[in-house]
Amino acid sequence: MSDLFVDNIKHQSSQGSGTITLGASGETVALASGASQTMAVNTPNFYVYRSGNQSLSDATTTKIQFNAETYDTGSDFDSTTNYRFTPQTSGKYFLTATIFVGGSTADLTEANIYIYKNNSVVLQYSLDRRTSGNGYNVSLNLNGLVEANGSTDYFEVFAKANGAGTKNIIGNNYQTFFQGYKIIE
Repeated sequence: MSDLFVDNIKHQSSQGSGTITLGASGETVALASGASQTMAVNTPNFYVYRSGNQSLSDATTTKIQFNAETYDTGSDFDSTTNYRFTPQTSGKYFLTATIFVGGSTADLTEANIYIYKNNSVVLQYSLDRRTSGNGYNVSLNLNGLVEANGSTDYFEVFAKANGAGTKNIIGNNYQTFFQGYKIIE
């Protein structure tokens, strides 16, 4: 085995860009004891939730006010004014939102959850219970990949529920939450 002593390894192109391959297919590249490697990470990322109940008017699309944060690595979520995620790093993001709708009567016929990007629906999940046994409560989950430009795009969660009686988004950190992270590309 031979040793190679260098200070820098650069691609042979004059622009200094391109792919540098270490090892061949099927080989393992090992780091010496005490050596470190910087890996790509899924940041920014966030986990926010609704800390108390929020009322829903019948058949009215309502923005969920996620007012509590478990973490927000890029400080990209506004949990006090606009209740939205505005990533400052461009790329693709995996977003997921869950809401728990609680009713006062057994007549919750429809429930919807939406993720909006810049005031337009990009992800939606609907539950239609008009032809089955209606109940008081329902939990809805929605997730998917979205793209953000890293400066002006923003994402918000909305909900709508139809049926008689009072309906609330039940707030706590495990029933009504919104989270996401930038995927490694």
